Amino acid sequence: MTELKPEQLLQAYAIGVFPMAESRNDLRMFFVDPDKRGVISLDHIHISRSLRKAVRRSAFDVRCNTAFEAVLDSCAEVTGDRPDTWINPQIRRLYLELAAQGRCHSVEVWSGDALVGGLYGVALGGAFFGESMFSRVTNASKIAMVHLVARLRAGGFSLLDCQFITDHLRQFGAEEISRAAYHTLLEDALRRPATFYSLPDEGGALVSSLLQSSSQTS
Repeated sequence: MTELKPEQLLQAYAIGVFPMAESRNDLRMFFVDPDKRGVISLDHIHISRSLRKAVRRSAFDVRCNTAFEAVLDSCAEVTGDRPDTWINPQIRRLYLELAAQGRCHSVEVWSGDALVGGLYGVALGGAFFGESMFSRVTNASKIAMVHLVARLRAGGFSLLDCQFITDHLRQFGAEEISRAAYHTLLEDALRRPATFYSLPDEGGALVSSLLQSSSQTS
């Protein structure tokens, strides 16, 4: 079987489909094109009062693209709450290759030398395709999401694709839209020039701006 190339995976994202596997041990991979797509509005993200407080007082160090492989492997780990994952060896290889090309990015939450949370996704034009996240301490993945959105807004992105809606993502205002509506947003986003800021957010200016402009929930 011919191995899928990273460029082919990017082409798949560009037409609105994304890869999955039945389990982390299944060598096969397939593409998904759901009837309903989960998205988070970068202009109307919801950040709860408690999360705002957690972000402002956070003792965590948030970095980007310094430990992509560790984030990917942490997202693929089996845990008590997650008995299996969809990141199989082929998908892992593809994302590592995309990261080496600067097309895949990680947001990492550190407590000292320990990686305690994070997320990763694919950037293409002004679209960011969020793939997976993990958390080993309270609020770690939520803090990573806040930092991600701050960077996407600052970098000129217009679409944050979260694929499927979960209770975790619904807290940020994630909503389901039709396939047709998603493709309209995607086509517009792909035409936009955008930059994922891989440098540190000096002084937390990007995040502070997001917290001031975003809506609050209880």
